[in-house]
Amino acid sequence: MRPETEDEIAAALRDATGPLVLRGGGTRALGAASGTVLETGGLSGVTLYDPGALTLVARAGTRLAELEALLASEGQRLAFEVPDLRGVLGRQGDSTLGGVIATNASGPRRVQAGAARDFLLGVRFVDGTGRIVKNGGRVMKNVTGYDLVKLLAGSHGTLGVLTEVSLKVLPAPAAQATLVLEGLDDAQAVAAMAQALGSPFDVTGAAHWPGRGTFLRVEGLAAQVAYRAGRLQALLGGQIAPDGPWAEIRDVAPFHDQPGDVWRLSAKPSDAPGLVVRAGAEAVLYDWGGGLVWLRMAQGTDLRARLGRFQGHATLVRGTGWPVFHPEPAPVAALTAGLRAQFDPRGILNHGLMG
Repeated sequence: MRPETEDEIAAALRDATGPLVLRGGGTRALGAASGTVLETGGLSGVTLYDPGALTLVARAGTRLAELEALLASEGQRLAFEVPDLRGVLGRQGDSTLGGVIATNASGPRRVQAGAARDFLLGVRFVDGTGRIVKNGGRVMKNVTGYDLVKLLAGSHGTLGVLTEVSLKVLPAPAAQATLVLEGLDDAQAVAAMAQALGSPFDVTGAAHWPGRGTFLRVEGLAAQVAYRAGRLQALLGGQIAPDGPWAEIRDVAPFHDQPGDVWRLSAKPSDAPGLVVRAGAEAVLYDWGGGLVWLRMAQGTDLRARLGRFQGHATLVRGTGWPVFHPEPAPVAALTAGLRAQFDPRGILNHGLMG
């Protein structure tokens, strides 16, 4: 099914007799939900863009590339540096705004600017019963008090089908520079990244690529960038480059066309090097100052069993044999079940994806 309007999506959900698999551009969905495919790419187009107010409203099926080109024409950008996971997942197609928000897709700049959900101003969506809901508008019975914007971001389509998204955007910086530190092991790199992120120099990217270097980014006006990069260099050493491999880090380029499973580990940065040792990964990439670790594992490895209990969670991005998402603690699982009962009582949206 490929509805062209919000009302058609609502009708499709009301009339559904079995599970539905939601698909935007098909470039970033994880796992393999079961059911009839419902494509949202037919619901596209920018409905409002006010560069002066730093506000953009677009339908969920709008291509990400179209939005980024529009923003660039006004010297603006999405603040959360959306990763392109097609290379990791072996996918084709065009990423859509709805998929970005549904997965809360956020790249290296998250350490400074925040995640995709932090720039959401509002959403429109259709819940599992076919009801059209908008943030700040209709209040659904028994869900008063829920922050609908935050709930939909990162829900992977299990609570509703996004139809329209309102976003705050930011000006693109005039300049950037990257401090490159070489020869650090994982623990030393995480310590250096923590020192940089704790400094007053407004670091907008902190990543460690074993074998290639540790990278610290600053952005802004040219004179400010030069000053802050110089102060970071005085603090940590290293060499200043006009740019760094941020697109490769954002898109997890070291794992493209490589064998094995790919896991995404979220943990305390100080815990990350020890967890990596326990994992026995074939390749590793640290982002968000060590709070996000990408691991390429031998095919069929149960990373969660290998790590045991730890403070964080492991998501299976590419591979089979294990649940995609980390098991939730019982109190959180109970809250999740309650939310799904409110928004998708028949359990038809991306059935089986998140437990």
